Amino acid sequence: MNKLPLSVFIIAQNEGDRISTTINSVKAFADEIIVIDSGSKDDTVSVAEALGVRVIFNPWEGYGQQKSFGESQCHNDWILNLDADEEVSEELAKEIFDLFINSAPSCAAYTLPMLPLYPFQQKGYRWMVHNSPVRLYDKRRAQYHDDTIHDYVKVHEGAVGKLKGLVIHRSFRSLSHHVEKMNAYSNDQAISRFKKKRKPTFIELLTLPLFAFIKCYLFRRGFMMGTDGIILSHMYAFQRFIRIAKTRELFELEKKAQQSKQPRE
Repeated sequence: MNKLPLSVFIIAQNEGDRISTTINSVKAFADEIIVIDSGSKDDTVSVAEALGVRVIFNPWEGYGQQKSFGESQCHNDWILNLDADEEVSEELAKEIFDLFINSAPSCAAYTLPMLPLYPFQQKGYRWMVHNSPVRLYDKRRAQYHDDTIHDYVKVHEGAVGKLKGLVIHRSFRSLSHHVEKMNAYSNDQAISRFKKKRKPTFIELLTLPLFAFIKCYLFRRGFMMGTDGIILSHMYAFQRFIRIAKTRELFELEKKAQQSKQPRE
């Protein structure tokens, strides 16, 4: 397989145990691969460099900012962005290669379906795909938005196509790791919601966990995974709940601080 005029950039921190899977899934067709490391304490950097990948350090300021920086370091106009817990399937690799066979791709950007793969699974199932973000794009016509929490590509010129090949997403290593990620991410989400004055209501706090569980268990077909589906649905419900609980806490702390500043009669 010939190399394509395509740059791949990967943001990473402490991903030494799995970043080689990500890199190896694109080495056969990507002209350039870059890892943007935000200060790993493990062997992420040495693993990436041993695979012939350029590693650039950039301090963490947020998801959008980190991806915008990675984008700016790519030499090619066409970019594929992956996270260090993601892998391009063989089906998707062929589909991407076919886009470039005769000329540049016809669209300005392409969405890629993300297939979650959990530690207890041997393989994922296509019906579990519920997210297809833009990850393959022409940086002349699309760029990452600098949102701190939600990283997404904003396309300002041209059409957006859809690819069918899957990106395999190993989002967490264990349930403990899942809890750690939820705790860290919900902190950032709560701060963002607080700054936007999005104070959760009593009804929202009361009903959101139930509806989130139903969404994951029924509409995302968690029930087809047996006991594991019940566990994942509860985890999803807690993830949705804890971000608004933390948001409420920030509003309550602000209220308490304001009351303490008021002069006493």
